[in-house]
Amino acid sequence: MKRLLWLGVGLAVGALVVRKLTRKANEFTPSGIATSLSQSAGGLVESMRNFVDDVRDGMTEREQQIQQAFAEGELYDDEHDAQEGNR
Repeated sequence: MKRLLWLGVGLAVGALVVRKLTRKANEFTPSGIATSLSQSAGGLVESMRNFVDDVRDGMTEREQQIQQAFAEGELYDDEHDAQEGNR
């Protein structure tokens, strides 16, 4: 009876090991590498989109600040600090 139990445990562990090794081996096939690269490229594209959106939001905010200062007759120096005065 013990031998049958250990045989079952051995078969289960062996099946799990074979499944894990098969998955790892598939990652190194051309199709597995292509899948991995496409997922990485997709993540990179999404990161770039987020960056561009952040830059556009910053540009819009800065443009509004400049337009508001211009409407109020303020001057901005190189440090972007508002200064009142005329040119």
